[in-house]
Amino acid sequence: MKFTRRSFLSAAAASAASLASGAESQSAQPAKATKTKFGISTYSYWHFRPPKVSIETVIEKASQLGVEGVDILHRQMDIPEKAPLDAAGQGYLRKLKRHAFINGIDLICVSTHQNFVSPKPEEIAQNVEHTKKCIEIAYELGAPCIRINTGRWNTVDFDTLMANRGIEPVLAGHTEDEGFKWCIDAIQRCLPKAEECGVILALENHWGLARTPEGLLRILNNIQSPWLGALMDTGNYLENPYDKLKQIAAKTVFAQAKTYYGGGEWYTLDLDYQRIAKILADVNYHGYVSLEFEGKEAADTGVPKSIEMLRKAFGG
Repeated sequence: MKFTRRSFLSAAAASAASLASGAESQSAQPAKATKTKFGISTYSYWHFRPPKVSIETVIEKASQLGVEGVDILHRQMDIPEKAPLDAAGQGYLRKLKRHAFINGIDLICVSTHQNFVSPKPEEIAQNVEHTKKCIEIAYELGAPCIRINTGRWNTVDFDTLMANRGIEPVLAGHTEDEGFKWCIDAIQRCLPKAEECGVILALENHWGLARTPEGLLRILNNIQSPWLGALMDTGNYLENPYDKLKQIAAKTVFAQAKTYYGGGEWYTLDLDYQRIAKILADVNYHGYVSLEFEGKEAADTGVPKSIEMLRKAFGG
């Protein structure tokens, strides 16, 4: 076949058109779905009642169940919660990190407790320093985030708080606006340490100022930082949960999924996890989903059932 300049140009044009058509076809394809990674909170095996289950044990059980991560409850660790992190504590953290590695488990979060709702500056300062220590703990473990709380007024005990659906009176002589100011200022004081260590602060829709989506978003929208986001706990909105979870979904950087086999410790919710999975998918959430089993059934049966259910719901 004889090639002329005209035939060469015609062939080149056809080839370019074919390539362009192929590129257009590829760009029109929907993005491939990301496989959901699952974790297990150590809280799933210990609900603050004896005997305390070790972090090492939960790591081993998570490995046997084939999940990717473990979310560590700080109060469950074998180090003092409030004392400074000393050499013995650092040694313990390194042992946990090694144990997770050899079991094929990522340490994905450290769930901590703090209270930033107090009229006493010295109490807030103590909680800020405690949170900074927790950031250091996460850094030592290689965990990319910590769960933080706003704290609450503490005008009723926890059982009464649960009976009142998470609602408590504001401390006499003070206002809710003051509480938000204290909390926002305290979180801002923790952020330089979070950035220094590369650890995200994940603020949970927990009891206290973040009990409602509006309260949680009021805090997050007042602090513009890539080192702060929402932790979506699926079991902490007792009424109209799906509408409320939708409101915080776009800010979510970590998700904890509650289940209640055997009936809940304080209450039981019948949650539709396929619906929750869609809420997260609609905002392109690609992070971990960490199980918080809060049922009275034995964890050795309740946790595997929960993981199986979550895998089906999230298409995993």
